[in-house]
Amino acid sequence: MRDLVEYLAKSVVDHPEKVKVEEKRSREGVVYYVSVDPSDKGRIIGRQGRVIEAIRTLVRAYAKRRTRVEVK
Repeated sequence: MRDLVEYLAKSVVDHPEKVKVEEKRSREGVVYYVSVDPSDKGRIIGRQGRVIEAIRTLVRAYAKRRTRVEVK
């Protein structure tokens, strides 16, 4: 799952080598924290948050009922 988040984030930004995805597990599920180059923040968020919402939707659909997943 982490690889999917990293792949999607890298495909959107201008500096893919600076994309880092951190995975944190808890009782509620898994949270993926995506960090990018400061100049790429607008690209990963997108207009009105559309890009990050699309990434979240894809990750949730991939996870299905296995576990609760969030991307931040």
